[in-house]
Amino acid sequence: MNYVSEGFGEALRLLWGLDPEVYSAAWLSIAVSSVATLLAALVGVPLGVAVGTGRFPGRRAVLVLLNTAMALPTVVVGLVLYGVLSRRGMLGPAGLLYTPTAMVLGQFFLAMPLIAALAVAAVGGTDPAVAKTARSLGAGWLRVQLSVVSEARAAVLAAVVAGFGRIIAEVGISIMLGGNIRGYTRNMTAAIALETSKGEFALAIALGLILLLIALGVNVALNALQQPRRFREGMGQGERC
Repeated sequence: MNYVSEGFGEALRLLWGLDPEVYSAAWLSIAVSSVATLLAALVGVPLGVAVGTGRFPGRRAVLVLLNTAMALPTVVVGLVLYGVLSRRGMLGPAGLLYTPTAMVLGQFFLAMPLIAALAVAAVGGTDPAVAKTARSLGAGWLRVQLSVVSEARAAVLAAVVAGFGRIIAEVGISIMLGGNIRGYTRNMTAAIALETSKGEFALAIALGLILLLIALGVNVALNALQQPRRFREGMGQGERC
């Protein structure tokens, strides 16, 4: 176990010393996942609200597709997009493969169905009187949807945070579409996989610690959004203790 303790010691040194390779990979992970989450939210939230509040033929089939897409394996998404973005693929001439843009696209297709499905559940749990009251006051369709989203805003925000948590730690898409190019597309998960395979545990552990901190932050944010009152009470009790 000596190599583990030595690895932790070296990892802490790298973090404290602001090692450029560590923080470059961390920054790329956060930037790519943040952009992908934002794009996924811009598509997934309206889609989820429309499906959750609408009544139309094929709605059940759309729900089944969204719930199925929530569990899409990252390597499957990476494989399909690799075929589309490769030189012989439909978007090959655009030269997107092995770029951060390709990684954003891959993570978008992972996060969007999750955000949409959770948004369906969020608006489905609102009081029907909200929409009825808005309609009775003369609100149009869009205004009614905005009223429902406003009522379920905590749950919708939790859906977006969950989408970010889903993609920040994925590794398949990062390697398949990003190529693990040092200083360009090497994010935290790709660097951890590479350094571990080389037996270089210090950098891998340092990045792993950052990922754990991000995961902790995501879980704290989810808890605060899903149970805001209980979260505030718990924080208050902790301060009194």
